[in-house]
Amino acid sequence: MRLANGIGTVYKLSGNRRNPYIVRKTTGWEIDEESGKAKQKYITIGYAPTRAKGLEMLMDYNKNPFDVESSKITFAEIFSKWSAEKFPTISASNVKGYNASYNCCSAIHDRIFKELKLTDLQGVIDTCGKNYPTLRKLKVLLSQMYEYAMKYEYCNKDYSQYVDILKYKNRNPNRTDRSPFSNEEIEALWVQRNNLYVQIVLMLIYSGVRVSELLDLKRENVHIDEHYFNVVESKTENGIRIVPIADKTYSFFRKWYDDGCEYLLHTPEGAHFDYRNYYDSYWAPVMELISCSHKPHDTRHTCISMLTEKEVSPTMIKKIVGHSGAMSLTERVYTHVNVQELLRAINKI
Repeated sequence: MRLANGIGTVYKLSGNRRNPYIVRKTTGWEIDEESGKAKQKYITIGYAPTRAKGLEMLMDYNKNPFDVESSKITFAEIFSKWSAEKFPTISASNVKGYNASYNCCSAIHDRIFKELKLTDLQGVIDTCGKNYPTLRKLKVLLSQMYEYAMKYEYCNKDYSQYVDILKYKNRNPNRTDRSPFSNEEIEALWVQRNNLYVQIVLMLIYSGVRVSELLDLKRENVHIDEHYFNVVESKTENGIRIVPIADKTYSFFRKWYDDGCEYLLHTPEGAHFDYRNYYDSYWAPVMELISCSHKPHDTRHTCISMLTEKEVSPTMIKKIVGHSGAMSLTERVYTHVNVQELLRAINKI
């Protein structure tokens, strides 16, 4: 069926394509300088899997025309444009929070922003494995990005308002039960202790730190001769603390320290580990090496379990691992623990 003049056209391209139908709209005419003949000027609105879908795209465009070039902008590009306006007006901690939320959306970074639907946004929420407070921050980011995109006509519908996070208010989406390493798995790690990246797993187990705390630990905050290091940045107030270096893992800390890089742990090139790079390139292969499927946070639970088995006091355990919200006011204010006490405790395991 031929469409009326001025509406546009949908036709099938040759070859085997996922979206074989091209959707075009004539925008005017121009004179070809070589032939002297008039030829059409047109814009390509998009591509569709069927002619019916292409006609739907064409009708939508005619009802609400948009800048075709702007409509090709990705989620990542919208974030870049939005953050260029937003970040100069907010604190460094808020910038860090927004960047963390953006990183949760990696699955849609390269998607065309205008083509994102509610199912795409909800999919990010459902699979990111974050707790409710983090999901609230993520939804705020999505809301602000859509507000920006609507303002500058990069899209014409705000799907962020329909994202459901309330169903996760009392639970963590996609969370797997965290389980400590077994004695057999720890022994398997010690068998492979000459592997630098096995050493990192053992450093995590015998310190109880969060993986982010160890990856972000700068050499200047490691007091190697005194057998402790300072966590100066953490996700919680209680996380800012002194962490003892166990005798069992001291040589591992010493080796990384003697490399002389800015960060204690670093890539073979001496650069800072980001979490995704560490997890994919180093953590996962170690887990495969010892035939298990633990997540990095399991090392923290392993440390707590081992300390508990050795009858280390709950207050001392909280001091070592920096448990958020776990310490009573009395424990926070009146309990002062020196490094030697921390070392005695960690060396029990």
